[in-house]
Amino acid sequence: MYAVVMIRGTINASRQIKDTLKMLNLHRINNCTLIPEKASYKGMLQKVKDYVTWGEVDEEVVKILLNKNGVENVEEAMKKLREGEKLKNITKPYFSLPPPKKGYKSIKKPFTMGGSSGYRGEKINELIKRML
Repeated sequence: MYAVVMIRGTINASRQIKDTLKMLNLHRINNCTLIPEKASYKGMLQKVKDYVTWGEVDEEVVKILLNKNGVENVEEAMKKLREGEKLKNITKPYFSLPPPKKGYKSIKKPFTMGGSSGYRGEKINELIKRML
């Protein structure tokens, strides 16, 4: 499962970028959502790679996010997510987070070049923990 965090606004973005972010349930900066690792979602992430950062999320971080959204039975919600149920059937489809402590490095460079956007693998967990 991927955690996707929107790090840039959509001013001057193309209609395709805005529509793709809307399909990912990312409407504002610092919103986070959980998506399955499917080829169709990977294509969407590649399209919006300059506006979001994503990576594989740990179960510990998912539990914290579900608690933050007010899910009463976190274990049951985790079981449903593992089975492939969509997040919007369990709770609201996104998590509103504050900006990360110590900020983003650079939102205009990819993560591989020392920035914040794009794929970051397991390091997404560190970013989300700084945002909680």
